[in-house]
Amino acid sequence: MFGDLMGMMGKLKETQAKVEATKERLNSVYIDEASSDGLLKITVTGNRAIKSIDISEDLLQDKEQLEDYLILTLNKAIEKAGNVHEAEVAAVAKEGMPNIPGMDLFK
Repeated sequence: MFGDLMGMMGKLKETQAKVEATKERLNSVYIDEASSDGLLKITVTGNRAIKSIDISEDLLQDKEQLEDYLILTLNKAIEKAGNVHEAEVAAVAKEGMPNIPGMDLFK
């Protein structure tokens, strides 16, 4: 019994280390998003950190329009990055979880 428990604990620690490594790797995964007309381009990492913003000169003439573009495009980029982040971390976590009856956390 204790051997099984120790094995499970070891597997959980290994999985935790893999999850942390995956999160670190996601710092170098880039997601690009652009407005529909291409006037604003944003790049974020898989960890949802903004890496770059490219704004067309045309948008700099209208503060309100620029703000609208930033909100829409940033939200789309962050949503995509969040989906990538969650999928990657969940895959690693599911792979390393011990089989505990009644504890199917990742269906």
